Amino acid sequence: MKKLVVSLLLVIITVIGLSAELVIYTSDSFAGGIAKVVVPKFEQMYKVKVRVISLGSMGDVLARMIAEKNSPKADIVIGLNPQQLQKAIKEDLLEKYRALNSKNLVYKGFVNDYGTVYDYGALAIIYNVEKVKNPPKSFNDLLKPEYKGKIVLIDPRTSSTGLSFLMWTIAAFGEDGAMEYWKELKKNVLTFTSGWSASFKMLEAGEADMIISYATDGAYSMYKYGSIKYMPVIFEEGAYVLEEYAAIIKNAKNRALARMFIEFMLTPEFQKEVPLNQWMLPVIKVELPDVFKYVPETKKILKLDPKINDRLDEILKKWEKAVIG
Repeated sequence: MKKLVVSLLLVIITVIGLSAELVIYTSDSFAGGIAKVVVPKFEQMYKVKVRVISLGSMGDVLARMIAEKNSPKADIVIGLNPQQLQKAIKEDLLEKYRALNSKNLVYKGFVNDYGTVYDYGALAIIYNVEKVKNPPKSFNDLLKPEYKGKIVLIDPRTSSTGLSFLMWTIAAFGEDGAMEYWKELKKNVLTFTSGWSASFKMLEAGEADMIISYATDGAYSMYKYGSIKYMPVIFEEGAYVLEEYAAIIKNAKNRALARMFIEFMLTPEFQKEVPLNQWMLPVIKVELPDVFKYVPETKKILKLDPKINDRLDEILKKWEKAVIG
């Protein structure tokens, strides 16, 4: 089977020619991180050109795709969370394609007819151990007055990470309970950033003591600083796991080349770069770096009914009312 896939890819390369250029829409975090490592690999392997266009947050990416629906300018979108993926499907923005390499996925529940999962990880609150001596252990702890002005969160309307945190609160409290919780939580929030990269920069600059990020950040801290400077906390209520997806944009100009890249994302050449560049978990079996022993175990995982994705716009309006007024 592997020989057949390789043969098919060689035929595709011949058909599309060496002058073709794959255009990718994505977020700042993907473009500034793992893309710098894996894109040159792909270009070298298949002798093609790839142009990565970062549009800020994934909410911005999705908005651009909707605006360009009748005349798409990109071939692939990378970084959609499950809710954004469903919205893109509902808006008829994506081509139906199940990767041949989906057979390699560690969890069959990740298989999807439109999006291809390429990493996953549990959300966590990350705190600076030098500044926060009594870290929160639960959602309710996060409401304590001692944290006022020390928390930076991410706007769920523009960011996949921000949206996932909103979904985490819904999974913990229910929809109505979550909106009541947000009314209280906003009192402690210093600011909302448009994307994950901006919030993490504030943490590193000392402007924020806590942010919403991922459980793998303890491994990142040990890898970069040689110590746990940024400690992740998965709340007692349970963990919420985020998957990130790549998908082919409907009516893409370079559909064949887009399929090649999707298949590439589920190979060891791509997946072995996920842990130390994306700081998420790979979706196929590859050896994890030693620092990943600092990733906390997720003992309880909270789930949501997938049908909630059909009401995303309504939920975001409720959030706006609760937080912004």
